[in-house]
Amino acid sequence: MTLQVCLEECMEALDLFLNNHFSESLDKLRPRVKESMYHALIYATVLEMQAMMTFQQDDIVNAGNTMKSAQEVCQRFRRKSPSNISKSPGEPLHADACYAECLLQRAALTFLQDENMVSFIKGGIKVRNSYLIYKELHTFLQSNSSLQGPNHIHLEGGVSFGIGAFNLTLSMFPPRLLKMLEFAGFSGDKEYGLSQLNDGATTNNLRSMLCALLLLCYYTFLTFILDQCVLVGCTVMMICHQAVVLFEDGCKAQQQWKQFHHMCYWELMWCFTYKCVWRMAYFYADLLSNESRWSKAMYVYMKAAYLSMLASGEARPFGEDEVELFRQVSTFKQKIAGKSPPTEKFAIRKARRYKASCPVRLPVPVLEMMYMWNGFSMISKRPELTEGVLQTLVEAERTLLESPANEYSMDDRCVIHLLKGLCLKNQQRIQAAEECFNKVYNSEKKIKFDHYLVPNALLELSVVYMDTGRKDEAIKLLVKAKTNYKEYSMESRTQFRIHAALSKLKADTSDQDEITPL
Repeated sequence: MTLQVCLEECMEALDLFLNNHFSESLDKLRPRVKESMYHALIYATVLEMQAMMTFQQDDIVNAGNTMKSAQEVCQRFRRKSPSNISKSPGEPLHADACYAECLLQRAALTFLQDENMVSFIKGGIKVRNSYLIYKELHTFLQSNSSLQGPNHIHLEGGVSFGIGAFNLTLSMFPPRLLKMLEFAGFSGDKEYGLSQLNDGATTNNLRSMLCALLLLCYYTFLTFILDQCVLVGCTVMMICHQAVVLFEDGCKAQQQWKQFHHMCYWELMWCFTYKCVWRMAYFYADLLSNESRWSKAMYVYMKAAYLSMLASGEARPFGEDEVELFRQVSTFKQKIAGKSPPTEKFAIRKARRYKASCPVRLPVPVLEMMYMWNGFSMISKRPELTEGVLQTLVEAERTLLESPANEYSMDDRCVIHLLKGLCLKNQQRIQAAEECFNKVYNSEKKIKFDHYLVPNALLELSVVYMDTGRKDEAIKLLVKAKTNYKEYSMESRTQFRIHAALSKLKADTSDQDEITPL
């Protein structure tokens, strides 16, 4: 079978996969996984995607073994000498690109599966070797653009995917870490990474789907988490009119891979959260806690949080009790790449107060977690959603003020001040928003537990300053939030947002310098 026929057959298998014919896709690939590098790679990639979603140990081990076998198949087709890339025919170059992709995916599985330091080092070596292969291929393609065989577009697509993924991922690292990685030979240019992925996604090649998926992940998830999303208005306009229906249709589209349903459940949970429809949000959190293995601690925490938002005398679904659920959260703790996910750690810390025999309830746990997932930016273009959340916060604040003081009182008040400030900012009530954020900052010495509040209040205040043209003041606050506060909940997320805000201010200043007349 020629390379071109292999590529055509793999493209057909990918089309089957993208049209929800998962078993048929694997059946088409399986007969040639021992003889074709592309069949081996795509087959292993599909199994790895399945393992990532199921989070079942057997699936992870099977995917790892299959990817290792795919790497061995690719090795048979590679160049005999690494120094003669310019003299290599097309097939060995394709094998290099496939080999680099296998290395990268094996590293991801290593980080997912093993927690010991030796495994991390081995995974890191795989990542570096993968990057060096991509870099060499990229340099060769740029300097030999006239040497294009019949399957060149697929080779270019593979290299665009690798170079784009590395540059985009590394560009989001904090500057200090990025400088260390660049010193080690890596590159972290966000715009170049996006352009490479766009090139790969917009040409008809085998990796166009992977490039498109990575771009979608960046624009609809990563920028959303980092508060850089340019699609917020479009996304939220969908909430009431189409999003719920589309996610429900997504669940009906196929029944083989239930894990795709879980992605829809997660989004539906947040859709109803934004609308303050706690029972429906609870329903989807309950489905996730029963069916998904990805973050059981998070799902159980959200179930408890939604129940706690109901009136005290209101019947609870399935007779569940939020206090008991909060107490269970820590029992579902898990580790990925040797560490607990930050949102799980946050949920476990917040639920800790329910271990007491007479626990002090959390005032607005759903809205606090909604902030961690950048939900207040999501509702910023929908006044009625912001108003609904604000009224919930006002009622919670009233209840808090009427309750006896306790060791959590100041922390809980500051949580409400921070979240109220975000709602007021959405409503363009700038002075009132600033007052809320300053209340949190001025309470720094009184906060006992939720130490994330002050750096985040400074961050949000700096965003207000950025929006109102006070760039110098914004920079001062961002630098203070970045340097003066360490080891608090969700610190990485906050630091990423600070890094993104400072980068934006720097870019805006550079643009202004360019247009300022001498």
